[in-house]
Amino acid sequence: MDFKSSDTIPGPRTEDRLPHTAEAAVKIVIVGGFGVGKTTMVGSVSEIRPLTTEETMTQAGIGVDDNYGSASKTATTVAMDFGRISITDELVLYLFGTPGQERFWFLWNGLFEGALGAVVLVDTRRLEVSFDVMGRLEERGVPFVVAVNTFPDAPRYPMAELRTALDLPEEIPILDCDVRRRASSRDVLMTLMRFLHALAMKGALT
Repeated sequence: MDFKSSDTIPGPRTEDRLPHTAEAAVKIVIVGGFGVGKTTMVGSVSEIRPLTTEETMTQAGIGVDDNYGSASKTATTVAMDFGRISITDELVLYLFGTPGQERFWFLWNGLFEGALGAVVLVDTRRLEVSFDVMGRLEERGVPFVVAVNTFPDAPRYPMAELRTALDLPEEIPILDCDVRRRASSRDVLMTLMRFLHALAMKGALT
């Protein structure tokens, strides 16, 4: 398509424009295994229409992708999800949801670049997936909190037991959440921001 000099390219929608009071922006990544709720979390909490890269799952994924506990899931993120939330008038978080299927994990390194912190979403039906996820964050030096998504059919455990099962140090926050609810997802992000602030005060962040 050829554009004439008189043509105008539409800008962002009014509701998508960055608040004029914003003074600082922080990149946060939402990570976890397949089907733990990353796309749902970004969508529930974002104040702008989220960008998603979901594609329909096909027969080609059978035997390759582990969809245990997510048999009814028909689409999957193949690149990233993106959203934005203003924590205060001055502070804005840019949210990047990572793809969950292991064959797309090579994309994580790029998404981790410049991230100040991360949320690790956990499904108690598949705790073992979380070890690789947390290990990758630790290798990159990205601080994180752990949020246990409360699926209706997932077993519930005391937080102390989950901390032990995940071999999670005492200083790393772990909490329940329902990523379908905006308030719950926002609470997780606020927990992460408080954790990052505490690390900064200790000089652990550079």
